[in-house]
Amino acid sequence: MSRPYMVTGGRTRPRVTRYFDLVDMVVRSARLTEPTSAISPECAQILELCRIPTSVAEVAAIIGLPIGVLRVLLGDLTGEGLLRVVSSQRQPVPDQSLLRMVLDGLESL
Repeated sequence: MSRPYMVTGGRTRPRVTRYFDLVDMVVRSARLTEPTSAISPECAQILELCRIPTSVAEVAAIIGLPIGVLRVLLGDLTGEGLLRVVSSQRQPVPDQSLLRMVLDGLESL
């Protein structure tokens, strides 16, 4: 296993600005049929693991990389279009009473 700074080339941030939450799901892009030979062994492992949607935390645990290093690699793979991210953040549910007031106001017009 390489040292973390070697895996990322000394970078602490991905080339593409994107924050990966531990519960975000990452999945290999549908357009990718075969991993390219130009990627690192760690990236190839990530792509193989992410054939099915997998959480960021699971990828880190299975591959054995620190989460900071993994986020850099995920950002790079996402920027290259090799991975897709399904964010775990759900949209806030509107307050039912507020919706009722809006509906009543519209009906009164």
